[in-house]
Amino acid sequence: MASRKLVIATRNKGKMEEFRAMLADLPVRLLSLADFPEVEVPPEDGDTYAANALIKARSVARATGLLTLADDSGLEVDALGGQPGVRSAYFAGEGAGDEANNQKLLGLLKNVAWKDRTARFRCVLALVKPVNPSAEGSSAFEEFLVEGTCEGMIGYAPRGDNGFGYDPLFYLPEFGCTVAELPSEVKNRVSHRGRALAKFRPLLEQVVLRSPD
Repeated sequence: MASRKLVIATRNKGKMEEFRAMLADLPVRLLSLADFPEVEVPPEDGDTYAANALIKARSVARATGLLTLADDSGLEVDALGGQPGVRSAYFAGEGAGDEANNQKLLGLLKNVAWKDRTARFRCVLALVKPVNPSAEGSSAFEEFLVEGTCEGMIGYAPRGDNGFGYDPLFYLPEFGCTVAELPSEVKNRVSHRGRALAKFRPLLEQVVLRSPD
């Protein structure tokens, strides 16, 4: 069977590696935004993960004419009222990197006791299939959404180097380590993104198999 093309709407190399590992057994040729340098994604200015995932997926599907999978995810810290949430990637400001975001988080939690450092990663996946490229709005697409979460704690210092974002701070009590200390195959199974994709796989397989090359 010829592989179908599926665009993952990201330029994040770490995230792309996770998707490649989790979708390795599907008959798909995975592409990322690195394969489409001319495609510009609009600002992710939605107030929910679903809205942001759809902004990315719709814009890339329209620009490429290809089946597109996008995610929006974030870290929700209970002691901070759910922050940084949808602003997780820009917590320390526009253009801030992972280290700056992590240091800001640690600073805000400096005096928070361990029992109160509960948090979760949340991910929403949006799969968008172009069906009527000339139409405006959502009528141009078939759209599917699913959510996954991963519960844990925020550690006192970064640990591990097998991850990105807040992974070095996100401690999983059941494993006794941070997400960044997990082997990739375990991380891809228990992470918020892995859990969302596990829910999504039956639908994704159906859509991929009935999509043109």
